[in-house]
Amino acid sequence: MSAVEAKLAELGLKLPEVVPPLAAYQPAVRSDRYVFTAGQLPMVKGALPMTGKVGAEVSAEQAKELAATCALNALAAVKSVIGDLDRIVRVVKVVGFVASAPDFTGQPGVLNGASELLGEVLGDKGVHARSAVGVTVLPLDAPVEVELQVEVTD
Repeated sequence: MSAVEAKLAELGLKLPEVVPPLAAYQPAVRSDRYVFTAGQLPMVKGALPMTGKVGAEVSAEQAKELAATCALNALAAVKSVIGDLDRIVRVVKVVGFVASAPDFTGQPGVLNGASELLGEVLGDKGVHARSAVGVTVLPLDAPVEVELQVEVTD
C-alpha cells in the first residue's frame, strides 16, 4: 500500500475503482510529467448519490461532500495511469464545475471539498491553483464535476 493510500485509510477512505467513461474518452492520460484527468463525477459504486442543482435540490454542504468524492475518483483515475500515487509530485490545478441554481454564487466553497481532501491526503503536494465554475447542467444531472492536472515522477 502506498503512503497516499495509507493516508486515505487513516482518514477512513478507500480509493474506489476507476469510474468507467460515459462517452468516447479516457478517465486519465499522461503527457510527459503530467497526468490530466477527465472530469470526474461524484459516482459511488456506479451511481450518483444525488442529482440536481446546487442551491436548489442540493445544499452547498452536500455539494462540498460530493466534490470530495469527485477528487477521490480523480485520484483513482491518476493511479490507473501511474500505478502508484506516491509518484505524485504535486497537484498543479483543479478545475471544478458546479451545476448551480440561477442565484447560487458559492461555487468556491463547494470546490473546497475537493481542495481540502487533496490537502489532507497529499499535504503540501496537494496545494494547487483552481477554477470554480458555475454551469447550468452537468452530465447525468450531477451537481458537481472535478478534473485534476497532476505532475508525476518517472
